[in-house]
Amino acid sequence: MQRHLISAADLTRDDAVLILDTAEEMARVADRPIKKLPTLRGRTIVNLFFEDSTRTRISFEAAEKRLSADVINFSAKGSSVSKGESLKDTAQTLEAMGVDAVVIRHGASGAPYRLATSDWIDAVVINAGDGTHQHPTQALLDAFTMRRRLIGRDAGIGQDLAGKRITIVGDVLHSRVARSNVDLLHTLGAEVTLVAPPTLVPVGIETWPCEVSYDLDSTLPKSDAVMMLRVQRERMNAAFFPTEREYSRRYGLDGDRMARMPEHAIVMHPGPMVRGMEITAEVADSERCTVVEQVANGVSIRMAVLYLLLGGNEPAVSHARITEEK
Repeated sequence: MQRHLISAADLTRDDAVLILDTAEEMARVADRPIKKLPTLRGRTIVNLFFEDSTRTRISFEAAEKRLSADVINFSAKGSSVSKGESLKDTAQTLEAMGVDAVVIRHGASGAPYRLATSDWIDAVVINAGDGTHQHPTQALLDAFTMRRRLIGRDAGIGQDLAGKRITIVGDVLHSRVARSNVDLLHTLGAEVTLVAPPTLVPVGIETWPCEVSYDLDSTLPKSDAVMMLRVQRERMNAAFFPTEREYSRRYGLDGDRMARMPEHAIVMHPGPMVRGMEITAEVADSERCTVVEQVANGVSIRMAVLYLLLGGNEPAVSHARITEEK
């Protein structure tokens, strides 16, 4: 693996499968009475969040602590950033403190790449979401969830998602989750179809390794997984669709539409969900919806990424080692 994790597009198939397999081992740690490994003892990790976050920040923090790392949480609100401090100055402050890794979420696309490729800091950089660009660990946890549900927890070891048909629906234009998933799922061999109103389809999407459709109903019967995206009003500066009711009627997932999906197909959502708009309560609370699983799997995936970037490139934590540490 490379030194940093900035984009899902940077991962090869072998890299991605290694992370998924390592996460499977890490998930076994969560089943133990004491959910800790000593792998990163003595390492310091900073969670550098310039944007609001609940799931991602808590998930990274849980992963870091389960690997016994020392964790520093940094929020832009209430820090020197709110007084005008630049990313460079913040990074150099962290460098002076001797941090080993920086998990960064930033509203500006490209900020994690700038941090990783500058000489401001000599630490591993992990992108926890930058603008409308990338969110690689979200794509990894989504792929991990798909592999577990569509192939099986044990049967999936060493496997990719070749031949699986994934439909991603909604606000593709503003979604770093959609971009990351298209990149990673293509690398893993899946066939991806994006479904969105024409106004929420990015310019240049013809260069993406996926199909594009404007008709949700025609894609559902041939989908193994359907991922609903949140409409990101906070990033919108214009009217991209007439009304919420119209959007929901054309692109929302309700019980009737879910019934048109194959019996084995699953419903996914990166969260937070806007119930009643892109997804109804009936679908969100159904057994086919994996939202809660995705949150749990996010901790395992982030443990795997931290382990591989900071703890060494061994294939995974062995069963024997986990048994010995119980």
